Amino acid sequence: MNASALAETISRLLAPGKGLLAADESTGTITRRFQALGIPSTIDTRRDYRHLLFTAPGIAEHLGGVILYDETIRQNAADGRPLREVLASQGIVPGIKVDTGAMELALHPGERITEGLDGLRPRLAEYHALGARFAKWRAVIAIGAGLPTAFCLAANAQAMARYAALCQEAALVPIVEPEVLMDGAHSLARCEEVTTAALSATFAALAEHGVLLEGVLLKPNMVLAGQSAAEQASPEAVVEATLRTLRRTVPAAVPGVVFLSGGQSPERATAHLNLLNRAGAAPWALSFSFARALQGPAMEAWRGAAANVPAAQRAFAARVRLAGAARRGAYDPAMEAAA
Repeated sequence: MNASALAETISRLLAPGKGLLAADESTGTITRRFQALGIPSTIDTRRDYRHLLFTAPGIAEHLGGVILYDETIRQNAADGRPLREVLASQGIVPGIKVDTGAMELALHPGERITEGLDGLRPRLAEYHALGARFAKWRAVIAIGAGLPTAFCLAANAQAMARYAALCQEAALVPIVEPEVLMDGAHSLARCEEVTTAALSATFAALAEHGVLLEGVLLKPNMVLAGQSAAEQASPEAVVEATLRTLRRTVPAAVPGVVFLSGGQSPERATAHLNLLNRAGAAPWALSFSFARALQGPAMEAWRGAAANVPAAQRAFAARVRLAGAARRGAYDPAMEAAA
């Protein structure tokens, strides 16, 4: 393990006012999002869409890194430059999603286990050679009647810890993402209970595997009531529950927490991040690793048309700029109109 290399990468990812773009949608996921807007999903359209994001003016001021998908890290832009180098040339660190998706957990209906450990060591070496300096692994935890089970939490935590250890061996910073899903009608309190259990299991497994906590980033959900819950919590209650959960479960040695947006609107995710950073001193940097909360307006503006690229880039750059402001605790909802 090269601890100094891990520290150097983390310092770039967590530079003041910066966060991460999650552009690591699988082919199936991005195809569904394209189809909803009437955009054909081909190798070329996926490349062109990600290229417009990566070349939007001013994004390097607020993005420390971008999580890529396997297809994307290997692709060249229309001008022949590798997309990973389009990022690196701006000082943005390329990263890579390395899990192969969540599958049904055998004998546990309604629960899933993330796969991708087979052959991971040589894949990590290849990704490092391609320029990646960090990686991501996502587990998905559903809330329901009797769910999640302790076994599901433990199985996903063990897989995530094995991934993290292999990443550090390969000089890649592992991002661990035990996502408690927003799907359902559960309360804020129930989400806090499950998120606490998921994070506790994750860090126990990381310790068992000898993972260097100073060389890890956590990508958690914010603590939220389910999307279909009759009562939605106030932003202040969300922030209070989220910080309480992190303080009870996340060791201070972890340098940063990069929140996922998890289906929140861009405005809601940005406002919550802003309040988290205004809430007072925390032992970790509190930043973002948003996907749809950064990309949604850009994809809608683009709709697959070359003529719409400038408008899509403006929409994307605006969301990145607002997220960067929230990272500093300097966001104000009034900034939305100006964006």
